[in-house]
Amino acid sequence: SPLLLLLLALLTAVTKAKVFSRCELAHLFQEEGLDGYGGYSLANWLCMAFYESTFNTAAESIKADGSADYGIFQISSQQWCTDDRNPSDNRCGMACRDLLSSNTADDIICAKRIVRNPQVMDAW
Repeated sequence: SPLLLLLLALLTAVTKAKVFSRCELAHLFQEEGLDGYGGYSLANWLCMAFYESTFNTAAESIKADGSADYGIFQISSQQWCTDDRNPSDNRCGMACRDLLSSNTADDIICAKRIVRNPQVMDAW
């Protein structure tokens, strides 16, 4: 029935994104080597992720200039990933939409790339 299909579609959409608890994310960040990465403690990384997205992997913010920020770290489409809105340097070599899933591996890889820049965490 159409109602069942709609329900399945909604459930599928819900499972693609995730809002982490602080403890879940702390464990994940620890496993992925963020504690101490770039000179930033686990607490720094958690604080930044909370401030940027409230631990929501599906967070997306459109800016006044038409660019957007994506995912748990709110990574900018201007420099770090590519979307359909604007040209990008795409320094992380990924599609911005990939940063919106519950799999945070690509978000973490790109965040590590960002803090290796001279701006370090000030890039956010």
